Amino acid sequence: MKRILGIDPGLLHTGWAIIESTGSQRRYITSGVIRPPAKAALSARLAVIFDGISEICDTWAPTECAMEITFVNKNPTSTLLLGHARAAAMVAAGHKNIPTYEYEPTMIKKAIACAGHADKEQVARMVKILLPAAAPKSADESDALAIALAHSNTNPMLK
Repeated sequence: MKRILGIDPGLLHTGWAIIESTGSQRRYITSGVIRPPAKAALSARLAVIFDGISEICDTWAPTECAMEITFVNKNPTSTLLLGHARAAAMVAAGHKNIPTYEYEPTMIKKAIACAGHADKEQVARMVKILLPAAAPKSADESDALAIALAHSNTNPMLK
């Protein structure tokens, strides 16, 4: 059995999800969103993300972590800031000795919705089908579930 922590990092909303994967079975455990104060300094927001992921790791004891690879968008500053949020989450998992795997957005969408260019609504619908007990309250939470599910269907030894 693998207990997977999926993370959708962001400076304002970091979605997270815990699922269990045994063979072909997937089971929803819990999920949520870490919300650093929007007006806080960058270092304070990163500390909230680090502390939140650390607490999730202590509480739910994941055996593996998965997150999306940062894509470079039109605004390099936004990309850099997103990279900081990813780093805070990744270091938190690493500090707990949890191996972290990274996936491209198209790979996650293809693993969940069978289409690498699926939109967020398609991915969210498939998450509900694959994990009927999950009731994500935001796109960040749904994306974290999709990341965890995609990882559960991938053999990280092949990466």
